[in-house]
Amino acid sequence: MRRYETFIILDPDLSEDQRSVVLDRVKEQISQQGGLLAFIDEWGDRQLAYEIKKKERGYYIRVDFCATGTVVDEMERFFRIDDQVLKYMTVLTDTNPDIDSINEEIAKAKTEAAKTEEINETKASETHEIEIVEDEIPPIESEEEAKEEEAK
Repeated sequence: MRRYETFIILDPDLSEDQRSVVLDRVKEQISQQGGLLAFIDEWGDRQLAYEIKKKERGYYIRVDFCATGTVVDEMERFFRIDDQVLKYMTVLTDTNPDIDSINEEIAKAKTEAAKTEEINETKASETHEIEIVEDEIPPIESEEEAKEEEAK
């Protein structure tokens, strides 16, 4: 088993559901052949260096996994057939990966992601509280209106 990274550029006009179909197929291919999916990193919609299939933008995804060469062949065959995939590239990153250390990386990434999500939720709730406080501030009167109020 070897460690690979596959970079996929999808059509930017696809909905989230259509993108998830492609990702589910990749996950399925890796798991059916006894591989280990380490990470799926969605970079999002970005400008392409050159036009591909009359598209100037693409949705970038990086898949990090451990598997055999047959899995890579099957994934690339699927990418060639699927019109939603603009480009793909698979790179061999390690010829003899340590599965235990990869599992540790996955666990560490999951805990960091959970912490980051918790921090973002906390910041969002604090921002919301600030917005509520700002809504309660009375409008500022002009100097003339303030003098008229004092005169009454």
